Amino acid sequence: MKIVKFILCLLFGLMFINAGLNKFFNYMPMEKPTPEQMKLFAAFGEISWLMPLVGVVEVIGGLLFIFPKTRALGAIVILPVMVGIVTHVFTMDKSPMGMSIAGIMFLINIWIIIDNREKYKNLVS
Repeated sequence: MKIVKFILCLLFGLMFINAGLNKFFNYMPMEKPTPEQMKLFAAFGEISWLMPLVGVVEVIGGLLFIFPKTRALGAIVILPVMVGIVTHVFTMDKSPMGMSIAGIMFLINIWIIIDNREKYKNLVS
């Protein structure tokens, strides 16, 4: 089970590192957005610092998620971005592939948070 967890966390972290780096270097092609998504992306464009911030959080969270010692922190750091991804995919995108990937990634993130719940007790006591 330890090996399965490591492999899932490694893939999870690499996916977020890749997504974060793509926000800076734009090397992955994107599907043509719907008019509704165009409005959303235009609004994000008005806040010029938002996407670089999300990219930095994705890269840092992905790196933290890979290593067992920092995985609990990485899971918390990446959680707000993951909630945004799931919300976007399930409300605007609605592609079956995107929904399944986002759902699985969200479940992995929640699993790691629950698995490390003892480390968070000092934060909420």
